[in-house]
Amino acid sequence: MKPAVLRRAVDAAMSIAASLGLAVENAVVLRDSTKLALRLVPCDVLARVAHADGLNPLELGLAQRLADAGSPVVAPEPRVELRVYSRGGFLVSFWSYYESGTLWSHYESGPSPGGPTARYAQALERLHAGMRTLTDAPPHFMEWVHGAQKLLGRRDKTPMLTASDRGLIGNTLASLTRSIRDRGAHEQVLHGEPHPDNVLDTENGLLFIDWDTPCRGPVEYDLAYVPAEVAALYPDANQELVHECRGFVLARVALIRCEPDDQLPNREQELESNLRALRQGPPWPTLDTLNRIAPPTDPFRSADA
Repeated sequence: MKPAVLRRAVDAAMSIAASLGLAVENAVVLRDSTKLALRLVPCDVLARVAHADGLNPLELGLAQRLADAGSPVVAPEPRVELRVYSRGGFLVSFWSYYESGTLWSHYESGPSPGGPTARYAQALERLHAGMRTLTDAPPHFMEWVHGAQKLLGRRDKTPMLTASDRGLIGNTLASLTRSIRDRGAHEQVLHGEPHPDNVLDTENGLLFIDWDTPCRGPVEYDLAYVPAEVAALYPDANQELVHECRGFVLARVALIRCEPDDQLPNREQELESNLRALRQGPPWPTLDTLNRIAPPTDPFRSADA
């Protein structure tokens, strides 16, 4: 966010928190991207702040139900009402803050029992088990494709893409959509983006955050977002389907990175990495592999629930 907008967003979060009876003297910016993540002190609450249409109004309830069921998730802040608050053109939600929470990293010599890779796979399996009990019916992950193809047809909306880039992304999405659908895999409610940036390593174990994009689909779609070593340890996963979903995810993320409202600090670098991988074709790399080749310029190592 631009400095003036950032200041107004912080003021909105602090003002709402104070009106709810939380002790707020300062706000520490944990992440400044499309959404703002703040640690409010001394109450130690995490606030997510976005412009008026930037927060999923269903994410708090979804996370609360999963937390109540014992799933490995960051829960909403229990000291305030379970709702999204609005002030000054901003939406604000409040979440539990974990002092010991850090960005999960799988940079280890190799998978080992009880190591980060195995823990990640086990936590994701537990999350999926909890999500199978949900009665919500979020959109299917493929429903995004129709809007994506329309966006690709608008040069004015995707000025960062060449005509060749648009054809590459569009053809990849169309081909993999057919291939994935033809497999007829079992489907359920999914996290939607359980990549390492959305996993915190806390004293309570690994916890998943960020419920902006829950969807329906096979578990292999979620596995496409995680390191290959993690996906390989997930029980009974169809690794061929995981591989196809990785290609779908690369195309999806490439298009997201070139949207005008995307504010990721290293968006151009990430876009080019994804396009390069799509041009090279299968075998598709994982997102974390691309990030290791071209690490982000503004790594986020704090809770962004």
